[in-house]
Amino acid sequence: MALREIRFFDDESLRKISKQVDQVDDHIREILNDMAETMYNTEIGGGLAACQVGILRRLVVIDMGQGLLKLVNPHIVESQGEHLVIEGCLSCPGVWGKVLRPQSVRVNALDENGEAFTIEAADELAKCLCHEIDHLDGILFIDKVMEYVEVDAISHT
Repeated sequence: MALREIRFFDDESLRKISKQVDQVDDHIREILNDMAETMYNTEIGGGLAACQVGILRRLVVIDMGQGLLKLVNPHIVESQGEHLVIEGCLSCPGVWGKVLRPQSVRVNALDENGEAFTIEAADELAKCLCHEIDHLDGILFIDKVMEYVEVDAISHT
């Protein structure tokens, strides 16, 4: 495993739409492992999309305290409710804002072995899934901020 360089604000890879992964193989697993190591090497990251390390593939890793999730080609198939959340982003250090997100989501994805699975998530995990999947479509949370806020170090995506 290796640490990857996190891309910031004006990096063009953050604004591009990531491509589907056609085959989950050792190379994809290596990228997912590197992404996880990179995320864990930050002080306050709860999730990381591949484009944040310059790889334009639909890959996400998340750990909101319940264990590591590795998602290949994740997509939201259902969302319910809404709530106002505070978000930050490893690619936008020091920036925090209020964003309206679904209260709960259902996400379909492949795991690191290419097996299909579904995640049903609410609250913080739902927020993180939405945030990271937005990254795959070239959307940053700052595009959705309703109000910027000052926040001390807390867990963010």
